[in-house]
Amino acid sequence: MALNRDMQQILSLARRENASDIHIVAGLPPMFRVNGEIILSNKPALAREETARLCYSLLNEEQRKVFERDWQLCCSIFDPQLGRFRVSLYYHAGNTEMAIRPVMDHIKTRAELKLPPEIDEFTRLGSGLVLLTGPTGCGKTTTLNYMIDLINSEQRAKVVAIEDPVEYVHKQKKAIIVQQELHTDVKSFSSALIHVLRQDPDVICIGEMRDLETTETALIAAETGHLVIATCHTPNTLQTVERIVSIFPENKQPQIFMQLANCLQGILAQRLVPSTGKKELRLATELLIMNAAARRHIRDRQLHLLISIIQTGGRQGMHTMEDSLVALYQAGDITYDTALCNSYDPKSLRERLHNETLPREQ
Repeated sequence: MALNRDMQQILSLARRENASDIHIVAGLPPMFRVNGEIILSNKPALAREETARLCYSLLNEEQRKVFERDWQLCCSIFDPQLGRFRVSLYYHAGNTEMAIRPVMDHIKTRAELKLPPEIDEFTRLGSGLVLLTGPTGCGKTTTLNYMIDLINSEQRAKVVAIEDPVEYVHKQKKAIIVQQELHTDVKSFSSALIHVLRQDPDVICIGEMRDLETTETALIAAETGHLVIATCHTPNTLQTVERIVSIFPENKQPQIFMQLANCLQGILAQRLVPSTGKKELRLATELLIMNAAARRHIRDRQLHLLISIIQTGGRQGMHTMEDSLVALYQAGDITYDTALCNSYDPKSLRERLHNETLPREQ
């Protein structure tokens, strides 16, 4: 679908400004998020009729129906000159508005993304469940696409990815890559995932485990010889496991604890934090790699003990979010206050920073 001239100008300006997000809001000019902060463009304020026109210009007939039925929609658009963008449409005070995210035009290396090296080993597993977690906009999809690209570069396998929406289109290297977009290729994650199991996949990637049916099918797939990589909107290891179990009714939860203990391979929690000087963002992570003790804790429902597994698993590459924040601070990448603000236990982290190094900023 060709973009209209106004939309092209907005997206072109966003690319020039290296914006991470674009906001189209009635009564305000187009706005861009640059290095974590919202800035207003020098364009005129948009009337409600203009925001509606811009929003609907990006939708095909099926997407328009879904948006008018559900009052919200996520989709992707592509322009040959400007690249691919993820679009999230919504209503605000009766106005049609949207947030747009420019997406990558190439896959960055693990070193460029600052991901822990252990992430590569997850892609070489023959089966099991790997979870990428964190809040919206923390780079989960970027990590997922890095992992798909690594599999594509190393393995003669079939990868099926169900995405909402497709952000980066993978070209065939060694693997067969099938990317299905919600509301364009498939009607729902759960129905698509059931059908995917009949497509002879080796690896299944799920854009988001958001409901009971999707989660249940993902666990079954991970137990039956598939590598399943999925994202969740949870902040850390403990809450990720708790969230998955809590999706299910109470009478099914004992079974889910057993399934997770058997098939979970690891959890990478991500968070983007402002760098020193706030010129860019830095990736902080928490990594759990499943071992016999971690499986036993999940089986016994002693989830609070998972943090001790991470704290003592440094030789395997495991680390807590606090470990990551300390490393970033000591490298001069983030400030003392940023480290504390992003800690789950600021008091403990403050004591640790004072014991290990004198703070640069207070």
